[in-house]
Amino acid sequence: MRSPMSGDIDRGAQRRRAAPILQNAFRPFFLGGAVWAALLVPVWLAEFLGFPLPLARFGMSGHAHEMIFGFLSAIICGFALTAIPNWTGRSPVAGWRLGLLFGLWALGRVASLVLAGPVATLLDVAFLLVLTAVVLREIGAGRNWRNLPVAGLIAGYALAHLAFHAFSADPLAIRSSLAIACTLIALIGGRIVPSFTRNWLAGRGDVAATKVAPPMGVFDKAAIGVLIVALSGWVLWPAHMLTGGLLVLAGLAHACRLLRWQGAATLSEPLMWSLHLGYAWLPLGLVLLGAGLVVPGYIAPGAGLHAIAAGLIGSMTLAVMTRASLGHTGRERRANVATFWIYGLVHLGAALRVIAALLANDPILLAAGAILWSAAFMVFAVAYAPMMFGARPAKVVAA
Repeated sequence: MRSPMSGDIDRGAQRRRAAPILQNAFRPFFLGGAVWAALLVPVWLAEFLGFPLPLARFGMSGHAHEMIFGFLSAIICGFALTAIPNWTGRSPVAGWRLGLLFGLWALGRVASLVLAGPVATLLDVAFLLVLTAVVLREIGAGRNWRNLPVAGLIAGYALAHLAFHAFSADPLAIRSSLAIACTLIALIGGRIVPSFTRNWLAGRGDVAATKVAPPMGVFDKAAIGVLIVALSGWVLWPAHMLTGGLLVLAGLAHACRLLRWQGAATLSEPLMWSLHLGYAWLPLGLVLLGAGLVVPGYIAPGAGLHAIAAGLIGSMTLAVMTRASLGHTGRERRANVATFWIYGLVHLGAALRVIAALLANDPILLAAGAILWSAAFMVFAVAYAPMMFGARPAKVVAA
């Protein structure tokens, strides 16, 4: 009779036999997502400025789709399937299974460029539906019920993707997906930022470690509750003044939350302050979104939207991607020159994009911001590709 654990043992053996690129989900998905982000933004910029390329007539809805359901879905997959084994104690999805999953994501990206109609839609939506099933299976098999909310958010993300196609790029689907992304960052960031900060400070013997607020305390839960209410209002009533007030309140709550994590004590290590600076885009984006509703005409709606999309999502994904890639490939968790440039480029690019939105999409600022933002992902792809394709060093450096 086959042991209940034999399947997991077999999967572990398959992982060890697989090529390094297919031994962990972060390897193909972080690299693929970074390359896609680096290519996608210049393609959209060329089209926006009047120079469309033959295979990529995205338009605004297509640009939003590929940023949210193309690029971001790859990063979410890479993170989730790398983190879940730590939560459940099970062997990670790897080898040919991981290869098929990555192929499904890549097929959706090709379909978005060269196909149209029901076939393209089916190929595109399949990835997130399969990812949802995989995440639910892994959490269920590991009886890791405390992380079911993460699986629920990924399921909601997949449903938003279906709604995007079913209702012809409905803006509600775009807002829903961004709301889910913000909630995921608030939940997961609220765990990792204070935990990593406290551990790093304690390792240095810094007394500031004792001042870091513990993750997911009463205040944190209240702040997340306000965030969920505010984002729900934004999804359903995006032009209501009350929604604007709730968004500003949520932004202020998360700014206070961030201040409790002692980010000022991490300025000597980019891998640490990048997490704090990345999270800072959440309160900024919420306040800009809300202020645009409370005082319409003074703050362009696109400013808050791009603070979330380019600032929060762009910088937090890179902060997590760099740290996870270094740690899980056996490297020392310390930023090198390339990593420092990655952070600088993404934050400067996002800042210019937000300023451009405040100035009626000034084309020079918009182009500069887009180029710098996409360059951050290209630097990541070039600098980190050898880690993704290579085996762990013989001597594993302690984290």
